[in-house]
Amino acid sequence: MIAPKTAPPIEIEGKPLTGRKVLIIVLAFFGVIIAANVTLMVSAIATFPGLEVQNSYVASQKFDARARAQRALGWDVQASAEQGGVRLVIRNAEGAFVTPQVLSVRVGHPTNAAHDQMLQFIPDADGLFAAVALPRGPWRLFVTATAADGTEYTSRLELLVR
Repeated sequence: MIAPKTAPPIEIEGKPLTGRKVLIIVLAFFGVIIAANVTLMVSAIATFPGLEVQNSYVASQKFDARARAQRALGWDVQASAEQGGVRLVIRNAEGAFVTPQVLSVRVGHPTNAAHDQMLQFIPDADGLFAAVALPRGPWRLFVTATAADGTEYTSRLELLVR
């Protein structure tokens, strides 16, 4: 019977590659991956809380009635980024401009709640204008308005600043 040939041991810079060295390499590799994942996870949790409402059950109890009342208003709300600010246009079902009794607009970055800020809009001939310089990128406007009859209107608008 012929004995099988064995490969010579692997050497790195003249030293043999032992099981201990392989274990250290594997542990270092997975250690770097785990450290990177933990760093990204902590950063994601710290910058975006992930909450839309404090209590989703309570919010769901009034959702249908509020949605019907909001649809009955027939409002169309649009936002655009312009030179030197943000324009918000609210139109009723007939296409006429609407200036709500109360208007609250919070603008924020989709992934970082630290950039959220409240905007003050001033009515002009083309709708409502807020002089705020937003950096380039995607933004969300959380609009809460109250109609003359007391109906509350809420909307979340996407805005891309180029």
